Amino acid sequence: MKIDEGISNPIHPHHKLKLEYTEIPFNCDGCKEAGIGLKYSCRRCEFDLHKACAMPSPTITHPFYKKCEFQFNYRPPGQHMRICDACRNDVLGFVYHCKRCDFDLHPCCANLPQVLDDGEHNLYLCFKLSSSCHHCGGKGPGWSYKSQCKSYNLHVACVKELLVESWQAMYLNADKNRVREIHTRIPSLSGKLRNHHGGRGGKVKKCCQMAGGAVRLIVSAILGDPTAIIGAAVAGFMSMSK
Repeated sequence: MKIDEGISNPIHPHHKLKLEYTEIPFNCDGCKEAGIGLKYSCRRCEFDLHKACAMPSPTITHPFYKKCEFQFNYRPPGQHMRICDACRNDVLGFVYHCKRCDFDLHPCCANLPQVLDDGEHNLYLCFKLSSSCHHCGGKGPGWSYKSQCKSYNLHVACVKELLVESWQAMYLNADKNRVREIHTRIPSLSGKLRNHHGGRGGKVKKCCQMAGGAVRLIVSAILGDPTAIIGAAVAGFMSMSK
């Protein structure tokens, strides 16, 4: 039987970090972004890292930036605030940075799968949207996932925003009305899809079912553990029935 003796990390040198699995949201002490699922943790110090942050590659490349070589940094380079070019959120900790082109990627964003497959539908990671995001309604900058049929599009940034709001409401003892309000936005797509398809019943139902699975897949990938198990874990507060 193999015993997990843990790993060492330069920003937490005093204790080994053990690989754990959690269905409770955590804040990564490396990149400062949300996480769930597999993590490297020191319970004694309440210190947690995404798997991607605990075991980073010194350098990476990415198909969206063919001329770039990203180097791993334990802190954002330079004196000015930086943003992740994938999700458009602030870079507050660990980051992959291309010195030549000045691009930045959170470790979990850098590891987002190019294709997510729930067994029935494929979702494709895109550098930019060609049609409106189903949450914000815009085509603004930042990566997104779109369905093969091109009827479902969602910014990575929008999923992160809604996810954090939901967790704050559920885990910080917010009032139930606030939780209910947020649940209807994570993301309640049935009305939008119905309008998109002109109210055609069968197609609307199929698209809504696909959208529910799509959101769970995207959330799982963003949180650093793109697995069906984590998708099931977040399904409770990502319900399409709200």
